[in-house]
Amino acid sequence: MRGKIIYHTIGVIYSLFKKPYGTPIQPRAAEGVKGKVVIKNKFKKGIKDLSGFSHIILIYHFHLSQGYSLWVKPFMDKKTHGVFATRAPCRPNSLGLSVVKLKKIKGNTLYIEDVDIVDGTPLLDIKPYLPHFDSPKVTKIGWLKKQIHRLPSHRDDGRFVKSK
Repeated sequence: MRGKIIYHTIGVIYSLFKKPYGTPIQPRAAEGVKGKVVIKNKFKKGIKDLSGFSHIILIYHFHLSQGYSLWVKPFMDKKTHGVFATRAPCRPNSLGLSVVKLKKIKGNTLYIEDVDIVDGTPLLDIKPYLPHFDSPKVTKIGWLKKQIHRLPSHRDDGRFVKSK
């Protein structure tokens, strides 16, 4: 397949994190952090029945990440790894994914918790989180096995955003 793939935002994610620095690096490290998603009016009908789910998957664009590298030093390690073995934001397609709690829906606004996303992030898609579909029995976690204990206290240190 050749050519460009074009996505259109369906809304915006809002949080208390105004820049990447200091933002939790995963939803599990952002427990209780509140935010909201405002869906564009033309997509509002698409959130019908979403309130029946306790968690949702947000797929978004890392709008502050510039460029990419196939080798990165992720937040939770001092060694370099292939970008696809990490969740670093400097990716060829700058796509992010977070599983967050859906607290309530009012109009076209979704109130969420466990937010690890920078304020003003463009939202590309929403999917309901279903443990029956999305929680396979995991037997290996690669290089993170020795680092995972650091997750609760780890925050973005600005390494993936180039200064202007």
